[in-house]
Amino acid sequence: MVNTSASERASHWYVAQTHPRAEAKAAEHLTRQGFGVYLPHFRKKRRHARRIDVVKAPLFPRYLFVSIDVATQRWLSIQSTVGVARLICHGEAPAPVQRGIIETLRQREDDDGFITLPPRLFKPGEELRVLDGAFTGTFGLFEGMTDSERVTILLDLLGRKVRVTLDAESVAAA
Repeated sequence: MVNTSASERASHWYVAQTHPRAEAKAAEHLTRQGFGVYLPHFRKKRRHARRIDVVKAPLFPRYLFVSIDVATQRWLSIQSTVGVARLICHGEAPAPVQRGIIETLRQREDDDGFITLPPRLFKPGEELRVLDGAFTGTFGLFEGMTDSERVTILLDLLGRKVRVTLDAESVAAA
């Protein structure tokens, strides 16, 4: 979600911490106050009841970026905005985000406005824990990727190493 104000050229980006799961609400209220807001999202795979759904999720849960011209805008009002817990500050002044960060994030957005994330890469021999399926709770060693969605691991079952291919979402680092 990107909303920019007319004064954004003279402004800098800052980070606001939101209340839990209140990023969209905070963005809406900040936009109403005339602040530019950037709330990057990505497609998150969510597992529920043996189904995998793809949902829109904030890239930085509980945080969003706010464009502020501290010389002309009443930035202290951000602290009391609905959905905002606090503005990240150094002492009394808001802490600016390093130049180029927002532009870099925007460049990684696809046509639908979602940030594209590279697939999680494990190192050969890294120990993984199986999160889902018949082998839930067992540990194995990462062997390789078959494609961007599936991993091959070696499980120690009954004293033997058994090669198993699982969904990448079904394993996590041990």
